[in-house]
Amino acid sequence: MKYAGILRIGYKLLVNDRAKFSALLVGITFSVFLMMQMTAMFAGILNRAYSTVTNIGAPMWIIDPSVNTPTIVIPLPDYLLDAVRSMDEVEYAVPIFIGSAQVRLADGTYQGVSVIGLDDTSLFGRPALEQGAIEDIYAENAFIMVHDAEFSKLGNPRIGTSFELNDHRGTIVGIAKVLVGGLTGVPTLYTTYRRAIEYIPTTRFTVSYILLKPRSRAAEAAIEQQVARLGYVALTKEAFNQRIADFYIYQTGVGTSILLMTVISFLVGLSISGQTFYTFILENLDKFAALKAIGAKSRELVYMILFMALFTAMTGYGLGIALVTLLISVTRTYLPNYAAIITFWNLGLAFGMVLLIAGFSSYLGIRKVLRIEPYDIFRG
Repeated sequence: MKYAGILRIGYKLLVNDRAKFSALLVGITFSVFLMMQMTAMFAGILNRAYSTVTNIGAPMWIIDPSVNTPTIVIPLPDYLLDAVRSMDEVEYAVPIFIGSAQVRLADGTYQGVSVIGLDDTSLFGRPALEQGAIEDIYAENAFIMVHDAEFSKLGNPRIGTSFELNDHRGTIVGIAKVLVGGLTGVPTLYTTYRRAIEYIPTTRFTVSYILLKPRSRAAEAAIEQQVARLGYVALTKEAFNQRIADFYIYQTGVGTSILLMTVISFLVGLSISGQTFYTFILENLDKFAALKAIGAKSRELVYMILFMALFTAMTGYGLGIALVTLLISVTRTYLPNYAAIITFWNLGLAFGMVLLIAGFSSYLGIRKVLRIEPYDIFRG
């Protein structure tokens, strides 16, 4: 490698000053840790907010225009289901009920639950079962319990466990698993659509959402236009998730708070690393001047400084990621409903910000080193 020698000198110069090198690593690691922790929490919140859409898995959803998240339900009129089913572009369409209720457990305590009523004919959106058979959902008073982080709130029920829901008897006939746990912190029960609207008080309209499958990807736009003419909104799964994300980012304080904390974390890392690296350059100006005196070119010194800053930044980035990963893993061991997750998006965001920190630190050092003259080492 053409510049291997000068880079090796830069590496030794950097790591031999353990105090400054440690200060640089601590600053960048702490900055990456904070940025990753904040964005991982937000990614986890969004992932949980998408849970209803993800777990049901419908290609398209029809919703009221005022709906922003699946948990805020505005019922749809019954005629809309018939109108959607009559569209040539629709392969099938089914209703789904999503509501909340209070259940009374065997020990007399009450617990809030989320109830999902599946279409009686197709059971579209049904979860995978760990125990029991899906056909048992048609039995009298039958409910399927989701085995997630909220499972224990219903007393770790087993098949055959009974409870009361609005003066109706309910019986667990199956234990299910889902891809993503919910955000609201309450257990989830599945039953049939008819049983759900019978057990839970509703408004005049009972259809929470209409789930449909278009005949082709090209048919989605036509369906959206026809539904819009009826005064409602048809969204693909991806578009519904984006609508949910926009709600949490722009219409709640969550997005603003996370963004503010991420920016503060970036500025902390930028200031600590920039100042420490600049001080390191100042303390070693005589060494850079000596390298110039023995023939090192300005371009080679620039490469050396860039390497030193990038090496420190990437080391701090790796340590910060490892620290966040360890924290999330340990926390989930004791708090299963902890929502933070690491995604490619927040990894990329932290990586880009670390590169900015390295670039800023390099710029400060390069400006100083390029102004030094070899004869400066002989002054005094």
